[in-house]
Amino acid sequence: MNLRRSVGAAGLEHLSDSSRPLVIGHRGAAAVAPENTLESFAAAVDAGCDLVEFDVGKGLVVAHSAAEVPRDAISLDDALAFLREHGVGAHVDVKHAGIEAEVVAALRSHGLDGHALVSSAIPSSVRRTAELAPDLPRALGYPRDRFGAAGLGWPDRVAAAGARALRAVMPVRVPMLLRGARATALSLHRSLVSPAAVAAAHARGAAVVAWTANDPAVVARLVKDGVDGIVSDDPRMVFETLATLGNGQ
Repeated sequence: MNLRRSVGAAGLEHLSDSSRPLVIGHRGAAAVAPENTLESFAAAVDAGCDLVEFDVGKGLVVAHSAAEVPRDAISLDDALAFLREHGVGAHVDVKHAGIEAEVVAALRSHGLDGHALVSSAIPSSVRRTAELAPDLPRALGYPRDRFGAAGLGWPDRVAAAGARALRAVMPVRVPMLLRGARATALSLHRSLVSPAAVAAAHARGAAVVAWTANDPAVVARLVKDGVDGIVSDDPRMVFETLATLGNGQ
């Protein structure tokens, strides 16, 4: 069953005509080229991504934070123009509350509002996007970096135990997170994804996007869990793994 189609108009089904999960390049293809740069975006496009994810902060600069601006910094307009030219959708992750109107306007001006997902770990930002563009798919990122979950490895036992505990309660939290942010999707750290959490989101017409999957075994688990999108630094690896699972293009 195509779970992206089963979640209805509020989901991500219009962003791809394939039954596989969406493949989303993380900050372009960060395993291949410097993140949040046109070089990285080009690598993601070459890999065949459905969407290219990138961060936008204050001043509409493409960067994860003010301290992490790439040497060859680009603007939101630069990023969208590149993706539009190459026929690839945009996953814009808003890092600074208050820029939502500018993000929505930029997507519309580049004709990408029908081929985009806007996300933020800031609930008020997701709610503002809902007010400005009710038809635009919007995801709440969870958890926020301040929970210590953004690290790719959950490297120690304490963190791993915390992830297991949080994963166990995610199916209960999902409805509250979606409702509180007026989100049509959840962007969950891979360690928090489970079949029950995905089912809870789908029951409310919402999609689940998992980040950041850089290992074939993790990709395989996420596919089995029923996610609607997979974010990866190495999107080519994701496609290769999907092909082995019978979920290729």
